[in-house]
Amino acid sequence: MPEPTGAVLAADYFESYSVVGLLALVGVLFVAVAFGAGRLLRPVVPTPEKLLTYECGVDPVGEGWAHTQVRYYVYAFLYVIFAVDSIFLFPWATVFAAPGYGATTLVEMFIFLGFLAVGLLYAWKKGVLAWT
Repeated sequence: MPEPTGAVLAADYFESYSVVGLLALVGVLFVAVAFGAGRLLRPVVPTPEKLLTYECGVDPVGEGWAHTQVRYYVYAFLYVIFAVDSIFLFPWATVFAAPGYGATTLVEMFIFLGFLAVGLLYAWKKGVLAWT
């Protein structure tokens, strides 16, 4: 039996990606059809009440510009740190249990925990972890 050529291997390689591309195309078409059908089927009856700005059941007062406290971004930063930590720990635990991956995954986890510690130290230095 002859050895497969580079063109045959490339065709097999791109065939697997064509399935992914086709699935992405079907997903985009599904969303486009859903939005198009919603636009065609919905009733359009604009009234002055419908055109008013509405925010959480309260009529807006004042101008549209509002200042946001920076401390909320630090809370979001902390959430991302611990969410990524928990997402990374579960697959790591399963790979760590597999034979032959122990030392490599242990070093990777210590590097990852070092990055997390830097983020936590940053938050601690900023005073985010103090209860007020």
